[in-house]
Amino acid sequence: MLHINDLTFRIEGRLLIDHATAALPTGQKVGLVGRNGTGKSTLLKLILGLLSSETGSISIPRRARIGTVAQEAPGGDTSLIDTVLVADLERTKLLAESETVTDPDRIAEIHNRLADIDAHTAPSRAATILSGLGFSEEAQLGPCGGLSGGWRMRVALAAALFAAPDVLLLDEPTNYLDLEGVIWLKQYLRNYRHTILIVSHDRDLLNESVNAILHLDQRKLTLYQGNYDNFERMRREKQALQLKLKKKQDDQRRHMEAFVDRFRASATKARQAQSRLKALARLQPIADIVEERSASFHFPKAEKILNPPLVRLEGASVGYEPGKPILRNINLRIDGDDRIALLGANGNGKSTFAKLLCGHLQVEEGHMRHHKKMEVAYFAQHQSDELEEDLTPYDYFTKLLPDSTQAQRRARLGQYGFGIDHANTKCSKLSGGEKARLLFALAAFNGPHVLVLDEPTNHLDVDAREALIHAINDFEGAVILIAHDRHLIETCVDRLWLVRGGTVAPFDGDLDDYTRIILDDAKLARKKKPESNQSDKKAASQNDSRQDRKARALARDGLLPLKSKIQKAESNIKKLQQKLSVIDRALAVPSLYKTDPKQAQDFNKLRVKLAGDVEIRELEWLELLEELETLRA
Repeated sequence: MLHINDLTFRIEGRLLIDHATAALPTGQKVGLVGRNGTGKSTLLKLILGLLSSETGSISIPRRARIGTVAQEAPGGDTSLIDTVLVADLERTKLLAESETVTDPDRIAEIHNRLADIDAHTAPSRAATILSGLGFSEEAQLGPCGGLSGGWRMRVALAAALFAAPDVLLLDEPTNYLDLEGVIWLKQYLRNYRHTILIVSHDRDLLNESVNAILHLDQRKLTLYQGNYDNFERMRREKQALQLKLKKKQDDQRRHMEAFVDRFRASATKARQAQSRLKALARLQPIADIVEERSASFHFPKAEKILNPPLVRLEGASVGYEPGKPILRNINLRIDGDDRIALLGANGNGKSTFAKLLCGHLQVEEGHMRHHKKMEVAYFAQHQSDELEEDLTPYDYFTKLLPDSTQAQRRARLGQYGFGIDHANTKCSKLSGGEKARLLFALAAFNGPHVLVLDEPTNHLDVDAREALIHAINDFEGAVILIAHDRHLIETCVDRLWLVRGGTVAPFDGDLDDYTRIILDDAKLARKKKPESNQSDKKAASQNDSRQDRKARALARDGLLPLKSKIQKAESNIKKLQQKLSVIDRALAVPSLYKTDPKQAQDFNKLRVKLAGDVEIRELEWLELLEELETLRA
């Protein structure tokens, strides 16, 4: 379907792609990977014909349609649903022609073609895509111009998916999505019927949605079959074999050179020496493996350790306008070693909660108690727009370290991968990943007790994301994470909080459970179609009948007693958690440790016992749930 033949491209004299060749079969879903700056986005522009190559060619079948996300986000008064619908150019053209055509034969041709391309289902398909990307039915009817840049890029992505080209090119499509949108997109791409080439650093997307990896490395293209994990394994095996062969060749070369040096002047061995010299000349060297080291991240620890909890929220409400809270009735605590990920669709209040923790918003009702000396570091990708274009990373660190030497400033910058060249580069010239590293350095400069990270992996390549994971896990403080990168969440956090329904609460499950909830919600939304009152009554009657049959089946199969046990287990867990809450409130009183240290010690012992009891009861509860699922199956 897509053939790249002997392609060479330079930008400003720098060689990005050097006689690269690759072939993508029809219907294959391919992830294009490589370090930031290697030319992945440039390759997509070459395929689209937006750039011209120095040598070589790119070819696709003549009638094949090629599509991508529009570079400019849609705006104006056109509704979201109409913006997506017009992306199907053939349907739009046929509908326009049907309004004016008078020839009966042509009318028949138009309607037959509209039927062939399922034109009548187009609004439903467009609405499904928009819904999957986070737009409600009401929002779909609103104008694009009223949306922020990130949400408009979602509309552009929806339009590209709806057009269903034969070759779909996507460049970091998850950068503007939340976790819910990424979950939906992974499933959509997995079921896409045509060829896909997608630039992404999202390991889970590349594992679950593609069946081949195209690696751009050392200005060459190499196609690996399988997902990203398979690519990593095969690449490491290839590197190991290459190292082994290079060592063998180096040994052979040294042996031949020694023979030549020893017998060059010998009359009896001169011919053999000459033969060895010719063999050396023909011996093609095996290239060294060049592994660019990914820039590191470093989060310094706080100077002073604070007693737990760092933050306690009691019946807290927060919003942007008085009397109009976005989140309400929040009852949570954050300890010094917590690793928490916030789940929930965009618009539910994750960033609002993050701003509350950082002190950018104040509690309207209830209480938020925290240490006065608590340092919070806040990172949000949009802050890159606030960097002063004419300043360099070194300029920023000069402001932060006015009394330090140049060597000391450069040492601190080096912890975030800013060597001499990059440290003196103006912010306007930094890449997205370099700006992100600078923001990390600035946010965590004072040694925070709490790291609040809002989509920290945007613009970071796979290796940089791994470096960030190591830095988060090495950080000696609490972490609150908002991310669409599942791999990041699973490797860095041990607790999940769900922002949904106007509040924030612990989520009792893992990401697999949450994924099932999201997909079930999507299925339910698709099934809800507007019908006449009569059909609604009929459906309700049928539903009641089904519920009656289901209840009888449950009773007959003996599942009701099991459900009763589950409810009782949940009640016991809730009582134990309430007792824990009482103990936690007592331990949160600073004077207790001075006035009655023995009682404080007893409370701590009791807390450990109660926490252990909760864990045991939760395990029993999980076993009951598994038994219920087994019987239902």
